[in-house]
Amino acid sequence: MHPPRSVFSAAMADKPADLSRLRGDPRRLYNGTVGLICAPDSFKGSLSAARVAAAMGIGARRANRHGAVVCVPLADGGEGTVEALVAARGGNVLTAAAHDPLGRPVSGGIGNLGGGTFVLEMAAASGLPLLRPDERDPFRASTFGTGELLKAALDDGAREVILGVGGSATVDGGAGALQALGARLLDVRGAEIGPGNRGLADLDRLDLSGLDGRLAGIRLRIACDVVNPLTGPAGAAAVFGPQKGAGPADIQVLDRNLARFAQIVARDTGSDVATQPGSGAAGGLAAGLMAVGATMEQGIETVLEAARFDEHLQGAALVITGEGCLDAQTASGKVISGVLAHASRANVPVVAIAGAVRWGEIGALYEAGMVAAFAIPDGPMSSAKAFARTATLVQRVTESAVRLWLASAGSRR
Repeated sequence: MHPPRSVFSAAMADKPADLSRLRGDPRRLYNGTVGLICAPDSFKGSLSAARVAAAMGIGARRANRHGAVVCVPLADGGEGTVEALVAARGGNVLTAAAHDPLGRPVSGGIGNLGGGTFVLEMAAASGLPLLRPDERDPFRASTFGTGELLKAALDDGAREVILGVGGSATVDGGAGALQALGARLLDVRGAEIGPGNRGLADLDRLDLSGLDGRLAGIRLRIACDVVNPLTGPAGAAAVFGPQKGAGPADIQVLDRNLARFAQIVARDTGSDVATQPGSGAAGGLAAGLMAVGATMEQGIETVLEAARFDEHLQGAALVITGEGCLDAQTASGKVISGVLAHASRANVPVVAIAGAVRWGEIGALYEAGMVAAFAIPDGPMSSAKAFARTATLVQRVTESAVRLWLASAGSRR
């Protein structure tokens, strides 16, 4: 496959929420007033993190008329990371030509955060949402398109790339991405192997002599919320293969091909990626990129740093965070857990707002520093009705939460 040269267009992505009025330089935000930070994740299936943050900002402004309100939409490295960081940092979204997991043309968005820092999501080119359920094929699906997006960022002058790796359709170990970046994955005859995990069965040699030399000069950060290794019972094929279309018999073959890939990578590059925590992320894309210098990072920590969250905390009085559902998983590496950790260190209280709250499962969040949680429904309603009213409900609950907090703190609006 010979992909077209990636071409950027400087068009902004969908901008449903104008955060410019609520965003500012974290070093000069508060000026002695009561400062509130709205730092939510997306409400999956309803609103993006940027839209939730904007809704929270409106509600907080109503309650805190004379204070500063700052919106910092967040993500954990999965879907929505580009939009969240572009909104938080005031960057713009570029589009690049690439190929989807089955080799069809697709356009992927890349966030330019300024200063040579770019953010992209592998799901934009190699993600499961790009395929119909009947098209899911873990043996054929390739990360080639993700490599194209990386190359496009390099073409535009990237010096640092944050790559979110959630939502993949692939189990190819990142082989396709390496090929798109100039590496040659060869069989015993010296010919390029085929796409996807199936091609790994024929792999005999990895030739990095043609790898894009610009990779050596950038910081490539993989933002991820899983610690699974590449292979084995907790590996990419066994744990994530079924959601990508793998049956029980397929998993052993997929895993065996990944193990072959890891063995050859170790032999030809000296990089032992098979058992490294997180190397199984995105069907092993993390492993392939780690072999050429990428570093693995906890997704929420990477996003918090890129969004300059700690700077925003300086002088802040309250953080309002949220996600679609507060439950037992929220405390395990998700956005809210990261917000709580950083806010606790800065001695700033945190209130959480969610579409639903599993009250019996959130004890760990209180232990981590959350002072209160609020569910947004204002009465019995269907999911469809709740989704349609999410922005309004978030505004109202945020306003009520801030009014209650101001009253308890003895503050005046």
